[in-house]
Amino acid sequence: MSLSPYFKSPFTDLTGSIVNHQFFGKCRKFEERAIDCMEAYGLERGRRECKTLIEDFTECSLAHKRLARFEIMVKERDRQINAGERKKEDGYAPPPVIDSF
Repeated sequence: MSLSPYFKSPFTDLTGSIVNHQFFGKCRKFEERAIDCMEAYGLERGRRECKTLIEDFTECSLAHKRLARFEIMVKERDRQINAGERKKEDGYAPPPVIDSF
């Protein structure tokens, strides 16, 4: 993940704020912490020093671990249904009531 463009120009300065999570993203705080850390250490040293912050931001924005966990749960549910440990009708929880939100 690179937070700095390869070629810096006035065009990259104008369009750099288009792809970020600063205004309405749920990952805003993660991105702010990662960028503040990268700004403090610089690009090369910041990759080492800010690795955990960058990983947290990447997980928040891309959700690789969350999706992998979801896939594991679906496979386990299907395994239990195929093994007869769980009935097919009970495979998924019933949906919430319409006005429950």
